[in-house]
Amino acid sequence: MKKEDLMKKAIELSVENVAAGGGPFGAVIADKEGNIISYGTNRVTASCDPTAHAEMRAIREAAAKLKTFDLSGYDIYSSCEPCPMCMGAIYWAHLDRLFYANTKDDAKKIGFDDSFIYDELKLKLPDRKLQSEQIMRKEALKAFEEWIDKDNKIRY
Repeated sequence: MKKEDLMKKAIELSVENVAAGGGPFGAVIADKEGNIISYGTNRVTASCDPTAHAEMRAIREAAAKLKTFDLSGYDIYSSCEPCPMCMGAIYWAHLDRLFYANTKDDAKKIGFDDSFIYDELKLKLPDRKLQSEQIMRKEALKAFEEWIDKDNKIRY
């Protein structure tokens, strides 16, 4: 499939998902030949899972299907510019390219406003709305020390 066909599928998923009671978002992961590996739709309210965004679900399905956490060599097509959580997951999954249709400003206009997260991330921890307190760092460093010394670790 061509990239326009893959985006058309992501958009179709978003429209179908609205009719099914979900959010207006769809995503497709494909290989370089245009074969669809996985897809996802926004099922946050249906699954009572705030992380059940279209991109997250597509990434989880692709990783499970391919039996790898490294999705290098694959592209993601999203009906909308991904939120900060999904962008983080796209980077962590090592997807090669992101194609998107609607923008984050388009999403903001219909009530899906992630700008507060982008704004918060620019702030120093004490200035953020989410109160954060570091505790027990010394004890937590034990796992990091064991990780660094581990010979057979799998890097990701």
